[in-house]
Amino acid sequence: MTRINVTPIIDVALVLVIILLITAPMLSVADLDIELPQAHARDTEDTVFVSITLGAHGEVAVDDHVLSGPQALAAAVRDRFAADDRDDLLVVVRADSRLPHAAVRAAMNAARDGGALRLAVATRQGGQP
Repeated sequence: MTRINVTPIIDVALVLVIILLITAPMLSVADLDIELPQAHARDTEDTVFVSITLGAHGEVAVDDHVLSGPQALAAAVRDRFAADDRDDLLVVVRADSRLPHAAVRAAMNAARDGGALRLAVATRQGGQP
């Protein structure tokens, strides 16, 4: 009885798998000539900044002043910028993780309407609660 030798078929299949593993990462990224920015989280920290805090239930505060609602955010940021002589203050948005993304985006737009040029989003570091 004649047997089929499957060793060459397995060799070819393994070579094809290796070629696929090597070329797949190259196909998943667009071939555009770009220069990615460097990320240094500590470089964006200032000693003086404006803090916008967004609670999970719609509470809004600028620094330590609780606002009546999100509609007053732009005016509060504008007032905070008027109280400081710097016009390039960093605005840090601290939002509850349960808050919808649209609410955070709306707060950032309101801060821009209030005159903010530099915005940052506060995050929790890996092992911190």
